[in-house]
Parts: sequence; C-alpha cells; structure tokens
Amino acid sequence: MLAFGLMGVAAARAADSEVKLSPAQVQSLGVRVAHPILSRVDQTLAFPAQIIVPTPQLWVVSAPVAGMVTRLSVARGDQIKQGQPLVTLESPSFVSLQREYLQAVQQEVLLTQQLRRNTELFKGNATPWRVVETNQTEARQATIAVAERRQMLRLSGLSDTAISLLTSEAAIAVALSVTAPDAGTVVDIAVSPGLRLEQSAPLLKLARLSPLWVEIAVPASGVRAIRPGAQEVDGYDTPGRVVLVSETADAATQTVLVRAEVPNTGELRPGQTAAARISFLSPEEAAWEIPYGALIRRGETASVFVAIEGGFRLVPVAMLAEDQDHVVVSGAITDKDAVVIGGVSALRGILQGLKAGE
Repeated sequence: MLAFGLMGVAAARAADSEVKLSPAQVQSLGVRVAHPILSRVDQTLAFPAQIIVPTPQLWVVSAPVAGMVTRLSVARGDQIKQGQPLVTLESPSFVSLQREYLQAVQQEVLLTQQLRRNTELFKGNATPWRVVETNQTEARQATIAVAERRQMLRLSGLSDTAISLLTSEAAIAVALSVTAPDAGTVVDIAVSPGLRLEQSAPLLKLARLSPLWVEIAVPASGVRAIRPGAQEVDGYDTPGRVVLVSETADAATQTVLVRAEVPNTGELRPGQTAAARISFLSPEEAAWEIPYGALIRRGETASVFVAIEGGFRLVPVAMLAEDQDHVVVSGAITDKDAVVIGGVSALRGILQGLKAGE
C-alpha cells in the first residue's frame, strides 16, 4: 500500500489504536497538531438566533363597529396603558346600537309596569291569570333584549359607566373611542385618519415585550444534549430558559428549532438577530473545542488522533455540539494533549492498513 511505502514496514506498527511514526515520517505525511481549547462544558457553540414576540403576548385591536377614523392617539413604538384611548371612530352603526339599547330599556320599563298593574288586578279578581302569564313572558323577553343590547354596546367599546350614563341621560354619542385592552407597546398601525372601515377591520397591533422568545437554529446533529429547562445564556443580562426543542428538523437547513424564553430588561428588540449558546442540563465532564477537520466520524461514533511518544493514538470522543468550523467534544483528552488537525486522513489510512494486515 502507498501508506506502507511512505513509512516503511519496519518503522511502523499498530498496538491497539496506535500508529508509530518517526519525526521524518510525520513531516512527510503533513501531520499538524493543535491543543484543544477548554470549552464551557454546559454550553453549546454559538448558534444563530432571532428574537420574536411570544404569540400569547401579541394581539390585534379591531374596529368594533363600521365607521370612519377621525383621530389616531398613538404612534408606532408608544408604550400604552390599559384603557388608554387609541383610535376615535365616527360611526352610524354606533349611533344605531345606542338607539336600539335605549328602545329596549324603555320597552322593558313599560312591560314591567304593565306586569305590576295586571298582577294587582289579578289579586282583586279583575283580570284572568293568563293575562298575567303573558305579561310575565313579555317582561322576561324585554329583560333579555336589554341584556343583549347592553352586551353589544360593551363589544363596541363602551364601559359600564358610559352605558349607565347613556341609560340615565339618553345622550347618544356619534364618536366612539377605541381603548387599549391591556398594557403594551404599539408595534404596528394599520389605519390613518379619514379611512373608512368595516366592522372587525384591524386598527393596531399591540404586544407585551417581556418576556421574549429567542428562536435558535441548532444543527440536528448537535441537538441531542439540549432539553427543555436548559438555560440560554449568551449575550443577555438575565439567562433565558429553553421552553421548546422541536421534534422536527428544517429540510432545507437541517437545523432544529430551539426556543428559549428570555426576560427583557430593555436591551432586546423583536426582529433583531443574535448568537446564542445553550447550556446542558447535566454537565459531568470537561468539554473541548477542536477544529472540525480533527474529527473522525464513523456512524454515531467519533474519535480524534492524539500525539503520543513515537506516534499517535486514536481516542474516542463524544460530540456535544458543532458548527461549520469547530466541534465541542468530551472524552479522554486534555489541553496538554496535541490533537491532529492536519494529515488525519493519512493517519486513518495507515491505521486501517495495519489492522487489515494483522
């Protein structure tokens, strides 16, 4: 074999997973070595990530009635409080809702009085019971109609205080103020003054910006050690916590989505990209960062060549994480060891040839 021609049969021998070479042979094969760099055993390499708003913290404020936008009270990026006015609408539909409510209230009052009068007449044997029963049914239906109209006004954005004022004063308003359902930040505005809208048309998009999600693209081969509950630790004052490790991989990029939830102290902004490291749940041994080219992979197993006196030994390692240039491994190596990073294929061929010749 070519490898034997390079080294000479008498100068090389295999003992378990060892290759014996002279300094001249090492130089001839172009073997280069480097020392492993101690890596945080509980952290992966840095992976690309994007910061997004959690979907439960994102909501859309829609037009409760059809109408025209007459005023915008907020701008994109504004922080708002619950109940703060956002948009003012002028709406004929809103006027009709108020009128129908007042009519229902008046009808309820009229039927309640009629029921009370006929009940007294029945007690004096002046009217039959079937008349009282009919009045009871009508009064109950009128009460239900009032409750329905009241709910319609609530859905349009009127508070209970405003509805009570409408009931007592019968003052029908033309303009409707749409208020914030919760505290948050305005992240998008879909309307402008003068725009006519249908009912349920989107007005604004609001979000609560703490905590946020960090969505991390982890190579499928490096996701084995990551579990929900692990910490996402890189680049933030407060570490986040992994809440999801996807069970599927992206077919195009061969990455797995890992989602972490991170408290936001103001330094994070949805839409920005970042690099994130993820801790492992149970770090029990040292981990080492080495160039990707030093790694020898065979199926699910991996190993590296380590320099020994008079040659090199093949040492099994466990992969913890990887990217295009580096891998993080654990195993029986230290930062004092010289790991082969050049000429790996030549050493591997020699070792396989020696084993085949035994």
